[in-house]
Amino acid sequence: MSGSGVQFSFNVLTINTHKGFTAFNRRFILPELREAVRTVGADIVCLQEVMGAHEAHSLHIENWPDTSHYEFLADTMWSDFAYGRNAVYPQGHHGNAVLSRYPIEHYENRDVSVGASEKRGVLYCRIVPPMLSHPIHVMCVHLGLREAHRQAQLAMLADWVNALPDAEPVVIAGDFNDWRQTANHPLKARAGLDEIFTRAHGRPARTFPVQFPLLRLDRIYVKNANASTPTTLALRHWRHLSDHAPLSAEIHL
Repeated sequence: MSGSGVQFSFNVLTINTHKGFTAFNRRFILPELREAVRTVGADIVCLQEVMGAHEAHSLHIENWPDTSHYEFLADTMWSDFAYGRNAVYPQGHHGNAVLSRYPIEHYENRDVSVGASEKRGVLYCRIVPPMLSHPIHVMCVHLGLREAHRQAQLAMLADWVNALPDAEPVVIAGDFNDWRQTANHPLKARAGLDEIFTRAHGRPARTFPVQFPLLRLDRIYVKNANASTPTTLALRHWRHLSDHAPLSAEIHL
């Protein structure tokens, strides 16, 4: 509940941006992606595979922004943003980002990589809407491709959630790569997290590949919060903008 006792709601959007390129990296479409994201009117946006910097692309690709991709996407609509660098290579780096209309009081990027095969991180933001008497805890997630790695990462995620203050709202959104459908149970059993599409429709949303979604890879989990109108934005306007369908929902505290 908010400080005044009035119910508070906000919209969350999550999308894997595929580093700003269409499938198979055929075309750079970040400006079009920004326009599409803006039309949703989300208050908090969780982005995966967002480019922090790339020296070669900035020289050769038309429309490459002068700022980082997350700053370019935030532009004038989201006053606060945070970035967590996960994958680093000679030309640059990419990771997760959160855009917020409300102040981000604190953020940290926690390395959840398992072994040396692939770098993965969870970007945590403590967001403080002025009209609330407590923060919203937001985590932007991109988990590994191997089942054993994901199980270890889910355990880390549950432990982190359990370390947060009791009764404060938690939202976890992103690309869980959970094509085998094994994430819901441990997150619910260990940390009391509910997946909002599962709560509404019995199972997570189909999000990948966006042209003909078969796999239920992307999720929005909540704790100490309710959700309404969970929506898969696999509209024709989105289909060339990412290989994942974006998800959005209204979160109620």
